Amino acid sequence: MSGTATVTAVLRDAPYLVSLSDDLGHVWNADEPADLGGANVGPAPDRLLLGSLAACTAITLKMVATRKEWPLAGLRVELALNPEGKPAAGTDITLRLVLEGDLDETQRAELLRIATRCPMHRLLTGEVRIHTRLG
Repeated sequence: MSGTATVTAVLRDAPYLVSLSDDLGHVWNADEPADLGGANVGPAPDRLLLGSLAACTAITLKMVATRKEWPLAGLRVELALNPEGKPAAGTDITLRLVLEGDLDETQRAELLRIATRCPMHRLLTGEVRIHTRLG
């Protein structure tokens, strides 16, 4: 890892357009869809969160397959937030893996198991404490 991850979000004049930047110099935007009053010029926060989990899962699986010299030719991670509608309690995320390459069933099962152990999966399913204060 590259130290403590930090992200800064700045909202100016546009209704919901947020400029984000991180400690490694990356810059990106978030926004809300037009039907919610945004300009839809960037992903909404829920999609950013799903994207984080999808990216982490894909990277973790590729790292493991490379280290084990497994023939993972490519993969796709498909996520949905509350696909059956908002539950009475909590939140549901479905994650579907599409693995490409000449993997045997044991390798596929192991990659499925490992998908639930990527850092973002652990973060989202573990205890999270957010300490909020005024700056």
